[in-house]
Amino acid sequence: MSQPSAKPGLRRELNFWDVLLFNIAAVLGPRWVAAAAHNGTSSISLWVLAALLFFLPTAFIIVELATRFPAEGGLYVWTREAFGDFHGFVAGWCYWVYTLLYFPGLLMASVAMSAYIFGGQRGAVLASNQTFLVVGSLLLLGVAVGLNIVGLNIGKWLQNAGGVSTYLPLMILVVVAFMFASRHGTATHLTASNVLPTWNWGTVNFWSQIAFAFTGMELVCAMSEEVKDPRRTFPRAILASGLLIAVIYVVATIALTGILHPSDVDPKSGVFQATTFGSGMLGVAWIGVVSALLVTVGNAGGVGSTVAGVSRVPFVVGIDNYLPQAFGRIHPKWRTPYFSILVQAALAGFVLVAFNLRESTSGAYQVLIDAATILYFLPFLYMYAAVIRLAYDGKREKDDRAVLIPGGRAGVWVMGTLGFVVTLGSIVLACIPPEDVTNRMLFGLKLFAGTVVPIAIGLGLFFRGARRKQAQQLS
Repeated sequence: MSQPSAKPGLRRELNFWDVLLFNIAAVLGPRWVAAAAHNGTSSISLWVLAALLFFLPTAFIIVELATRFPAEGGLYVWTREAFGDFHGFVAGWCYWVYTLLYFPGLLMASVAMSAYIFGGQRGAVLASNQTFLVVGSLLLLGVAVGLNIVGLNIGKWLQNAGGVSTYLPLMILVVVAFMFASRHGTATHLTASNVLPTWNWGTVNFWSQIAFAFTGMELVCAMSEEVKDPRRTFPRAILASGLLIAVIYVVATIALTGILHPSDVDPKSGVFQATTFGSGMLGVAWIGVVSALLVTVGNAGGVGSTVAGVSRVPFVVGIDNYLPQAFGRIHPKWRTPYFSILVQAALAGFVLVAFNLRESTSGAYQVLIDAATILYFLPFLYMYAAVIRLAYDGKREKDDRAVLIPGGRAGVWVMGTLGFVVTLGSIVLACIPPEDVTNRMLFGLKLFAGTVVPIAIGLGLFFRGARRKQAQQLS
């Protein structure tokens, strides 16, 4: 099968290194390392379990689907090919809507980490200041959106810088932790028993966050028709970036717990809290400022990669006429789906402000993460089912350019089932409020509103679009 031609106006701008760094910017999050360290040393084994039972199967599945169907839209296209337009729309809609809830959580954590540019004590105060977090989040969102509208030839450098600047602070943390331990010992003693999972309500809710921290590899596949030779580029970039991400998650969590006791770790900005404290104790406090500067760029890249990837889904759905046709518009000068990007940013900004009303910073962050997790993982259920369904379409073994899951159809069933079960469990567990939520009823209501209402709105838009398409065909 030949490489598909790009949608009119799109340009192939991304090569292997662009995709690899895009994946690191999209997947790797210092906030997940902080949350894992706050959860305790048992998170170390949770990282390993999630990597083996979820991340590895998901990577193999994404590689197969991306090389069999290298079309703009990614997960939306895969689901549509397997189950038809309705299910494709539901998967694509949930995938897009999740960003409206994910962006605020990502932005708040990003700005909290960046606060450490101003120094340890002042940074800690700003990291918990709600006004600072909201205003800073809106500014960061604006920068990422602006660069992605200008075009991937410009926007990709933000993602590239983001990938490098996300990985480096975690490597700095590891070096600081090693030096700190050699001089002052470790704040947390690791044993064979305390690294094993401790199953309580806090850990149960946290499992969904661990799984969520390993997601994002599919994001760049939504831009397949903007990638140079996607069938060759995707397998190499996805597997290489996946290995780098899995290793640093485990090592950085060990490093963070070596500098700070888990109970002292801020679950949003703990990486830079620990780096600042550790470097200060070593007499090189400037390292904490450098780390915070790097992560500011890294966070901007993470936001930028999410804006770039997810905006392509409503763009393709708009071309298919299930969303208003305006979503399918391409900017006449910069050749980007600008309308989709602008709508996404405006709604995310509104949700950011709304979810911070009458809620603590910690509570607002947690409910956003849980609602985003549920909406995001619903399309993943479709993806795991789709790879199994499409294994029986009669074309799988005939496509000599596709990189297939090892083991034939049995391998597909094993990988697809593992991913489906872990994802379904994560959705259920995300509905359980963590222990530090003070108003569980309000938490539950916000979580319900943040998941069920958007899906209902999407179904209304689909049936409206289906009627419009039917009328056009009859006229």
